[in-house]
Amino acid sequence: MPGGSGGRAPRESADLKKAHKRGTTHRVECEPTHQRVFNVEWDHEYIEMPVVNPQKQRRPSFTGDVVTAIVGNTDEQKYRVLFALLASSGLRFGEALGLNINNISPDCSTIKIVQKAWGSEVQDRLKTVSGEREVDLHPDMAGMLREFIGDRNSGLLFVSRRGRPLHQSSVLRRKLHPILAKLGQPKCGVHAFRRFRNTYLRNFTATPPGVLQFWMRHAGEGMSDLYDKIKSNVAFRKEMAEKAGLGFELPSKILVIGRKLEFARDLEMTATA
Repeated sequence: MPGGSGGRAPRESADLKKAHKRGTTHRVECEPTHQRVFNVEWDHEYIEMPVVNPQKQRRPSFTGDVVTAIVGNTDEQKYRVLFALLASSGLRFGEALGLNINNISPDCSTIKIVQKAWGSEVQDRLKTVSGEREVDLHPDMAGMLREFIGDRNSGLLFVSRRGRPLHQSSVLRRKLHPILAKLGQPKCGVHAFRRFRNTYLRNFTATPPGVLQFWMRHAGEGMSDLYDKIKSNVAFRKEMAEKAGLGFELPSKILVIGRKLEFARDLEMTATA
């Protein structure tokens, strides 16, 4: 099949073929035997399946300084909290947009991931089977979250003016990408926040591998991950979240003047003004 990928990147072509394979080898859930509908054996060489080299894939990530600048240059509170939460929790984009206030602890120190938002709808299925989990937040992020939630006690954490889930492409096009351009940073997706969190926890903190895996929930869990029972030790997880820190700075003070938001990073100067 020469040219079968149609000029697509190897990863995109591989994902499309993977989706097609799932459809043709789907196991019928309602049948007790769970047999395949079509017994298809795939020859990757014959169909010229693109080879995806993980080492050559573009995986942009932010640094702590860039995250600080992004959060500091986001005027609207909703998106400022969203970007700070993504960087401090490592949530996937859809997980953050699908986060319900009911799944946030009263002190906002722990969030439970059970659903995601895709497009303008909420889905009760996550990217991976192990994606359902709890993520513990640093006290500073928890405080920012409490302030944002205010007296709300139900509904999605992040919603549009019409009360619908935020659309991923809209957040990128209208908010993140203009901020990156202003900062002189290359355009990239929101997953760069998740890569930042993973890199920071692995390399700059003493976070135990089991806690890191529990918070991030990468695909491809091994038996050791299944045996790990850190889920039940909430106190230890919270202690690790506080000790790890954020890896970036949150705005120290926000002064609201009319509909404008001004940031005062030096509280002492603000107090003496």
